[in-house]
Amino acid sequence: MLWRGRRQSDNIEDDRSDSGSGGGLGGSPGQFRIPIGGSSGGGGMSLSGLIIFAVVALIAWGVFGINPLQLLNGDGGALLPGGGGQISDNSGGQNSGAAPANDEMKQFVATVLAETEDTWTGIFKSQGLTYEDPKLVLFSSQVRSACGFASAAAGPFYCPGDHKVYLDMTFFQQLDQQFGASGEFARAYVIAHEVGHHVQNLTGIMGKFNQMRQGMSEADANQLSVRIELQADCFAGVWAHYTAQKGILEQGDIESALNAAKQIGDDTLQKKMQGYVVPESFNHGTSQQRQTWLARGYKSGKLSDCNTMSGPL
Repeated sequence: MLWRGRRQSDNIEDDRSDSGSGGGLGGSPGQFRIPIGGSSGGGGMSLSGLIIFAVVALIAWGVFGINPLQLLNGDGGALLPGGGGQISDNSGGQNSGAAPANDEMKQFVATVLAETEDTWTGIFKSQGLTYEDPKLVLFSSQVRSACGFASAAAGPFYCPGDHKVYLDMTFFQQLDQQFGASGEFARAYVIAHEVGHHVQNLTGIMGKFNQMRQGMSEADANQLSVRIELQADCFAGVWAHYTAQKGILEQGDIESALNAAKQIGDDTLQKKMQGYVVPESFNHGTSQQRQTWLARGYKSGKLSDCNTMSGPL
């Protein structure tokens, strides 16, 4: 990715020197993280509820021209599943908190964020809407957000409560070394996916989901969560489509992003972490699904092709 020399976003909050303060972790943050598990849980809205939601979502799609998932304003969005997909911290304490404020990786993140700002500002403007830039918080080890405390082991996440993306940059090393997903554009995909959740938040998608999931069984909530996460992948692909038009992608960039999507699929992570898969617990999508929706957004560049709320995935 030819990112050097391009505009860098001013919406970076570097809290790496402050991370870890404010007490111990209070469990997983409220970042749109559906519990992983095989049981379906208690009653509530099941398949019929999902069908009703899909109908409402499609109406919204037709009116606004944006994604049906703009009906969700939930607890947030994260790249990895909130269970067996957690990552280990092999930094030995030498994490991003020790990096200088002007380090190259920070410049890379700021440049990618700027590219997402430019793309989504243009897309929103074409729909008669105004895009609000998210903030991206760099932290080390743990951080406090409007969604609660988060550990770096949970991976990057988006919190709709404060419209911020949270990233411990040691995740990029783990993406390469632990998940086998190397390349700058694999890292760019991570950021673009979280920004995709911000788009869902701005367009109203997450709020509706947060309301609906209160009455859903765990299994049904997982199914809906998969559709939301796959849409964020598709949105990342839409961003990649317009980034490619600028001529700043290099050979192999898209392939590295697709490989990253593969490596963090629910099935792949569960096989790696526990040796077997529990399909009903999937809440981010399989490797094939994540690759398919990322590629779909990239090939077309159309939000209308990111309708994950109806039809097979």
